[in-house]
Amino acid sequence: MTETVVSTPKPRPEVTVLVEPPGATTVPPRRKDSGGRLRALDGLRLVAALMVAAYHYGGRDGEVSEAWGSSPKEQFPTLHEYFAYGCLGVQVFFVISGFVICMSGWGRPLKSFFASRASRLLPAYWVAVALVTAVFALPMVAYKAVSPSDALVNLTMLQMPLGVDRVLGVCWTLWAEVRFYALFALCVVLPGANRRRVIMFCAGWMLAAVIAANAHMPLLDIVVMPEYAPFFIGGVGLYLVHLDRRDAYGWGIVAVSWLIGQHFAVQGLWHAPDAGGFSYRSSLGIVLVVTFGFVAVAAIALGWLRWANWRWLTVAGALTYPFYLVHEHLGWVVIHALHSGLGLPSAATFSLTVASMLMLAWLLNQYVEKPLTPRLRALLAKTR
Repeated sequence: MTETVVSTPKPRPEVTVLVEPPGATTVPPRRKDSGGRLRALDGLRLVAALMVAAYHYGGRDGEVSEAWGSSPKEQFPTLHEYFAYGCLGVQVFFVISGFVICMSGWGRPLKSFFASRASRLLPAYWVAVALVTAVFALPMVAYKAVSPSDALVNLTMLQMPLGVDRVLGVCWTLWAEVRFYALFALCVVLPGANRRRVIMFCAGWMLAAVIAANAHMPLLDIVVMPEYAPFFIGGVGLYLVHLDRRDAYGWGIVAVSWLIGQHFAVQGLWHAPDAGGFSYRSSLGIVLVVTFGFVAVAAIALGWLRWANWRWLTVAGALTYPFYLVHEHLGWVVIHALHSGLGLPSAATFSLTVASMLMLAWLLNQYVEKPLTPRLRALLAKTR
């Protein structure tokens, strides 16, 4: 097949772009000729974060049942079936991340790319690890803190490959994001981002992912992440579409990513109806949520949601990463205090817990991220 000739986009001038993991992708400014920020992407991030919170508070069993005093199925007899789909907010985050990482890495040198990623991820993460460890160590909290040694290892973000107990339950998604950043940095940012290189990166990674799916090679699984690769790759393809909506290769990447991504999502999250199981997600429901993620980012990439340009969306986007970090474990503590301690109804407890975690996220953003992120970025950018 002869490649359609499409003019290669000029490297974007370096801008201060802060991109992070699930819940942590601050949307960089759009190209100067497109006008304004992609604020709708900030709003979508908040939606995905609230999906994950709904899953952690009411869509699963496990340790959250200790906070409620019973299974969330009893607290939310109808809604728990819908909350169970909230875990797919992570896949939506990964599509957003693929889009924004490609946007931020275009025309950016490797050192600047690394400095922006590290400076955005680490300050709030370090404080969240310390905060959750300290709260869980309190005698009145029912949950057990990890050992001091494991807590220190968690500060490196490498606890997953080391098999160390996690302080933050959501950090497994950060490990997936870090691996994506490393692959993109080595294959695209280091040699210099351009359309052809991005297309080859997507094609090569997708091929490696489908081969790894049944190769039974743990190291290959760790590197190429077959169950999550289609979502990152789909987001990268959507950025090519953002640059040129007529790009057939970009649309092809998106289509293949959606087809394979829904397969992995259904394979990992669907189970046969089981009366003894906590939740039942239908395969159609899973496919619909995955499709929502791709369609929503595509609508933003094509400019269809340019009208959603409200400033509060930028604020919401800034809160998403710290909210994502702290909402699960500290949310359990708040749920127990409000529901079991004060006797508040389930709906009120749920709403107040989300609101309190958003307030804590605002404090982390104001007093941790805003002062420390630019300082750490400047320090890393100057270091030889």
